[in-house]
Parts: sequence; C-alpha cells; structure tokens
Amino acid sequence: MMKNCMRVIEVKDLRLSYGTHLVLENVSFQVNRGDCMVVMGGSGCGKSTLLKAMIGLLEPEHGSVEINGKSYWDGSPIERQQFLRELGVLFQGGALWSSMSLLENVSLPLQSFTSLSNEEVQDLARYKLNLVGLDGFETFYPSQLSGGMRKRAGLARAMALDPKILFFDEPSAGLDPLTSRKLDDLINELKESLGITFVVISHELPSIFEIADDSLFLDAGSKTLLDQGPPRKLLASSEFRRVRAFLNRSEETLA
Repeated sequence: MMKNCMRVIEVKDLRLSYGTHLVLENVSFQVNRGDCMVVMGGSGCGKSTLLKAMIGLLEPEHGSVEINGKSYWDGSPIERQQFLRELGVLFQGGALWSSMSLLENVSLPLQSFTSLSNEEVQDLARYKLNLVGLDGFETFYPSQLSGGMRKRAGLARAMALDPKILFFDEPSAGLDPLTSRKLDDLINELKESLGITFVVISHELPSIFEIADDSLFLDAGSKTLLDQGPPRKLLASSEFRRVRAFLNRSEETLA
C-alpha cells in the first residue's frame, strides 16, 4: 500500500531543559503520515523528555513542535484540548487505573470527552479491546493480567478517541521476547490497517528493526539528534560510529 507522505509532525530547532540543566538542543525532524518513527539512544539521552515536549507536558525553551501544522503552546485552552484529542499516549507501565476493570478504563476517555450514551460508550470500549486482542477480558482488573496484556489494554485506552497519532514510551520494556514480538506485530497491523502514525521511544533492538520506518538517534554527550534514517540503513552506513555501535550492540567506547 502506498503511503501518503504528507508530514504530520514537524519539530523545529527544539531546545529542552529542566531549569539550568540542558537536555537537548538543535533538534529538528519530521514524521510522515502512517509511518512509525522510533526515537532511540542510550540512557539519559533525552528520549522521554522529547516525548513530553511532543505531547504537551513540557514547554520547549526554544523551537516548536507542530502537529498537523498546529503548535500546542500557541493555542488557546480550547485549541489545546482539541490538539490533545488528536493524540493517544501509552506510557511505560500502561498507566491503567487499578481500581477499574478494563472496560471501565477504556470507557473513561469516551465518558469524559464525548456525548455518547453509556451503551454507545461500552460498545466502543469493547470494540477497542477487541482490536488489541482482549475480547472477553472486559471485566478483568489490571492486577489480573500479564504485563503484555496490560500494555495492550493501555493501547486500547490510548485508541479510545480514535487518535491519528499514537505515542509509546518503551512499549516492550519488561516483556518477554515472544510477548514483545506480538506487540510489535500489533503495532504494524494497526499502522497498515488504520493508517495510524506512531512515535515510539525504544532501546529494544529487535523491536526497533521490526517496527520502524524511520528513526532518530539522540546522543547524551552532544545533547543533539545525532542521526536519522531507517535503522537498517543507519546500521549499515551511518557516519557516526556510536550510532552503528548502538545498533550493533557493540561494547566499544566511542567518542
């Protein structure tokens, strides 16, 4: 299937800090519609900080993040709410409400942000759970599920409002290899069948090679975006040795 290559996310000259502590600077890139962009790099390179800036949790010190041509920080309160409606976020632990069943967890965004009837909300919530392979688990609580099932339930909730862009923070963290592969397959399936654009924070190499159409390598030393491109292309021909070492699991110390 030929993809529409119109950009949906554009990051321009981004500088991110916590007080006087600089995390990233001079970061610019684009994400095309229907692609999976993986943000990778070693610990402390700013992956999660970049995610926070992209979903409106951290205001840039300089530069901008535009989604469909709009910046969250330039909008009015109403425009900011609409901006967030276009996004879905899956945090590392799934961030499910432990006192709610899966059906209640997925229903919550629909109850909060739509005027649907209770019956319509539950029907949609069941549909989202079915999409991620959790049909029949509607009455289960998060504590009754495996780690992989909690991740899929978190994904169902992130998809509740039909966002066009999904952000994942380390979706494979803590999962066994088989469960991680199933989650990768689900991401690819949703991307191809629903045309969803993904931005995934990850350091798991099997997942990176499996799901990424494009990737960014953030560097903790220079605090910049060091390289960008499909992971296999970066592995084969990146001009930066530390990028090739990361993708090849090399233990050599690189300057």
